[in-house]
Amino acid sequence: MKISGLVITYNEEKHIGKCIDALYKVCDEVIIIDSLSADNTVKIAEEKGAKVISQAFLGDGPQRIFGLAYCKNDWILNLDADEILATDAEEFILSGKYEKDDYDVYSFRLYNYMDDKLINFSGWYPDRTSRFFNKKTASPSKDVVHQRVSGLKKTEVNLHIHHYAWKDLNQFITKKNLYSTWAAQQLYDDGVRVSGYKPILNGTVAFIRCYFFKKGFLNGLDGLTISMVQAFFSYLKYAKLIKIQIKNK
Repeated sequence: MKISGLVITYNEEKHIGKCIDALYKVCDEVIIIDSLSADNTVKIAEEKGAKVISQAFLGDGPQRIFGLAYCKNDWILNLDADEILATDAEEFILSGKYEKDDYDVYSFRLYNYMDDKLINFSGWYPDRTSRFFNKKTASPSKDVVHQRVSGLKKTEVNLHIHHYAWKDLNQFITKKNLYSTWAAQQLYDDGVRVSGYKPILNGTVAFIRCYFFKKGFLNGLDGLTISMVQAFFSYLKYAKLIKIQIKNK
């Protein structure tokens, strides 16, 4: 069965070439929905044989949903530009075993990397994401940040994706700051309202969960740093939500 590779991009010239090369190992087409990149993302993608459609960013979920209309196949492998299938996931897809099952959404495990260093603590493994699905019965959600894929029957498999998420701590923090803005707006749009203690409470709980329960403390300074960033992200998300509430009173 043929598969469409779908990737949403914005200034991903560092990763997009490798991502497309990897997708073509299991896909017969690659569709790129580019959010008006200012670097060489589009040029590289076209040189690699991908079809590129330009679309101003609609949000994480809506951008992926927009791209589905350009995919000719029912089965979709929707990777991010900084993601590459691990050998086990690649072999599974090439085997065609999914055609014999009645699942329409497959959730893979993520190997997360910072500066090519595997992060396997503070909840980063086994982190999961749903990237392989049948668009006839499944689709990304409309969430503007951290979208999910919903279908009729989802399964979690012990197969992997390599996620080269951040080149350094500075980029990690920058992305978390941006995601907290999107998440706060999403919460507000969904009708969520919170009081002033919520940012502190959730930030504290996030740190305790990452550093103690998910054993970040076993990984020295790296474990402490990532646990603190996770806590700050949780704090910022609700602090920004409160600011939006005040602004819209």
